[in-house]
Amino acid sequence: MSVATRLLTADEFFAMPGSRHQELVRGEVVERRLSGGVHGVVTARIGLILDHWAERALCGAVGVKSGFILARDPDTVRGPDVYYVRAERVAEDGVPEGFWRIAPDVVVEVVSPDDTAKEVRTKVREYLAAGTGAVWVVYPSTQEVIVHTPDGLARTFGAEATLETPDVLPGFSCPVKELFA
Repeated sequence: MSVATRLLTADEFFAMPGSRHQELVRGEVVERRLSGGVHGVVTARIGLILDHWAERALCGAVGVKSGFILARDPDTVRGPDVYYVRAERVAEDGVPEGFWRIAPDVVVEVVSPDDTAKEVRTKVREYLAAGTGAVWVVYPSTQEVIVHTPDGLARTFGAEATLETPDVLPGFSCPVKELFA
């Protein structure tokens, strides 16, 4: 005999006390381990590079580990390592205190040694299905970035390549090796 689990909404999940190293996946809380040092340094570096670009271009909000409601009934809330939201999509009253109620324009997921391929692919699919324009999957161990787009394509950028995603980040350009410097 199984016991039915009560699914949470995004609002109930946001109001919960306790660790924020969690995500809500189809109404169920999923614990996330703290990441290692390399993950943290690469994540911070990418966030800084994107933020400097966004400030110069006056074109949106860059952040880290904030909740985005990607699906409803049952609710899914994911917290990308780094994200970008175009300025015209930020509400008139500014960045929300609670979870974002839109999908980010760009998501950056930095892969840790304990991340499984299935977990990464699931997140990519969820972001793209919710309306994200590009998902960067960053592999510090190989110094590669794979950019997934809604058309189903995935493009790999090696350490010697220049990362550009002009459809969602017009004017942004960065040598991949700088993400890992």
